[in-house]
Amino acid sequence: MSLAPSLGFGLGLRVDHYETILADRPAVDWFEALTENYLVPGGKPLDNLMRIREHYPMVMHGVSMSIGSTQPLDRNYLAQVKALAARLEPHWVSDHLCWTGIAGRNMHDLLPLPYTEEALKNVVERVRTVQDILGRRILLENVSSYVTYRDSRLTEWDFLREIAVRADCLILLDVNNIYVSSVNHEFDPVEYLSAIPVDRVQQIHLAGHENHGDYLVDTHDHPVPDPVWELYARAVSRFGNVSTMIERDANIPPLEELCSELDEARRLAGRTPARAA
Repeated sequence: MSLAPSLGFGLGLRVDHYETILADRPAVDWFEALTENYLVPGGKPLDNLMRIREHYPMVMHGVSMSIGSTQPLDRNYLAQVKALAARLEPHWVSDHLCWTGIAGRNMHDLLPLPYTEEALKNVVERVRTVQDILGRRILLENVSSYVTYRDSRLTEWDFLREIAVRADCLILLDVNNIYVSSVNHEFDPVEYLSAIPVDRVQQIHLAGHENHGDYLVDTHDHPVPDPVWELYARAVSRFGNVSTMIERDANIPPLEELCSELDEARRLAGRTPARAA
């Protein structure tokens, strides 16, 4: 197994920036498209996406696969994802290591899993099925969390590592989510990074969060804060030149402001020696 070459430094594609991207062609290496925004086979969103695709590499990032659920996989949804991927030709497709609803209802939240062998086996089987349906290896992203389960017997990082190895999938490592969860659950985020296999990390997310004193909330509505930049430097040191992007989902600033923040990621990665093989 080998990772795809790094795409460099990218941004999440947001409606607010469509016109600027098409008019100015900013110095962004690639964009990440939110899968669910473009599943309708037509219309203005898809037209804008395909126009931007003519000038920039793309990846797809979903929020509705519910890979950790015990409900049957939504094969209609997966067929739509596969059709979009055939049209967009993304470099890869990702979603979250979580569950998102029950009894056919999407709760529109990324809900954490119990870290047990039973849950692990369930996720591995579902990932293998999804990869067979899509005809490609997928990336799974670690989510931020605010509760834990009494039945958990594994650490989050051991759970993520085992799924990647057993299901032969890849990892989208969200550095902000690691930091948020490390504060909320009082673990060492560096220990988390150290446990993740270098040859499974295809992409990195950076984002901001809200600090509520004794807990953090992953909001994606602030610039990347200093502790996340510091943890990102650790990630670069371990994983090397991995495709990195910044997410902003609310309080979205002008594109040039996000490009300046992305330049900080470039500078930090450029001055951080990589120890990865």
